[in-house]
Amino acid sequence: MSQEASTSSEGNGKVTRVIRMGTRKSQLARIQTDSVAEKLKELYPGLQLEIVAMSTIGDKILDTALSKIGEKSLFTKELENALERNEVDLVVHSLKDLPTSLPPGFTIGAVLQRENPHDAVVLHPKNAGLTLDGLPEKSVIGTSSLRRAAQLKKRFPQLEFENIRGNLNTRLRKLDEKDDYAAIILAAAGLKRMGWENRISQVLGPEDCMYAVGQGALAIEVRARDRDILEMVSILHHPDTVLRCIAERAFLKQLEGGCSVPVAVYTEMKNSVLYLTGAVYSLDGSDCLKDTMQTSIDLDNKVPESTEERIHVGITANKISLTALDAAERLGVVLAKVLLSKGAKDILTTARQLNDAR
Repeated sequence: MSQEASTSSEGNGKVTRVIRMGTRKSQLARIQTDSVAEKLKELYPGLQLEIVAMSTIGDKILDTALSKIGEKSLFTKELENALERNEVDLVVHSLKDLPTSLPPGFTIGAVLQRENPHDAVVLHPKNAGLTLDGLPEKSVIGTSSLRRAAQLKKRFPQLEFENIRGNLNTRLRKLDEKDDYAAIILAAAGLKRMGWENRISQVLGPEDCMYAVGQGALAIEVRARDRDILEMVSILHHPDTVLRCIAERAFLKQLEGGCSVPVAVYTEMKNSVLYLTGAVYSLDGSDCLKDTMQTSIDLDNKVPESTEERIHVGITANKISLTALDAAERLGVVLAKVLLSKGAKDILTTARQLNDAR
């Protein structure tokens, strides 16, 4: 597998070699990768694809909260190693798993149209028909995310929150087969992609729980030097999703946040205006800094003919207006600076220290 595939290009940007797609082994990851493969085959009917599945650190360590492992690339490192060794040509990720700074030589060549980015409540069968508000006091809610726990503790102080790990299948099994949890919180996008929408009891709006940076969007990571692959996947970029996710990633990067601190976002594109709400929380949700900013987005602005490679928080989107990309990135940076000026650094530092000490 480590041999580089024979490469040929017909000179018109058309790739004629077998393209190896890297993915995690989980069922959801395979479903996501298969969906991208189908889209590529529709667009390039003669394309030959081979899917290479592998396990990551995050898949192997299942008895520790993600925020405690202290590794920024829990679900991406092994895949990127394979990309670096030319064992695969592109990797399909959940964008929220990708750090805001990628290793040298890699870039995100496509961000696909976002699925519902919100979190969802999945109830134990005995609680069918209820919402979080209706659950008995002291009911235990399972979540592996500091971000979800911080917001929901503040919003539903009568409930208790405990860590739950494992892939979607494992977490649902832990919920259904035991009495440990009254409900668990999962990404609505993952449940929908798995065909388990019927398990969603409640979708949490931004007033209850804002989502993670990049949540609900799929990303294709490639070697930056592979111009033909970059060109091939760039057609899958969804401009609105790209701009929203650049603003979100720029916000997180400026805050120096990660999965070991509670940071949440909400973005919207309306009438050529991009709105970004960002927030940081203490672990118990009692301390919170939150603000909203907006910027005008001109998607019709002609993309300048330039050989200069422009990367925005790890994303290469040469076919989208540079003015729009710059505006989205600036929005995230400026909002983060506003929160930092109000004391966000202290909240995040305390949250990180308390989480490390637990």
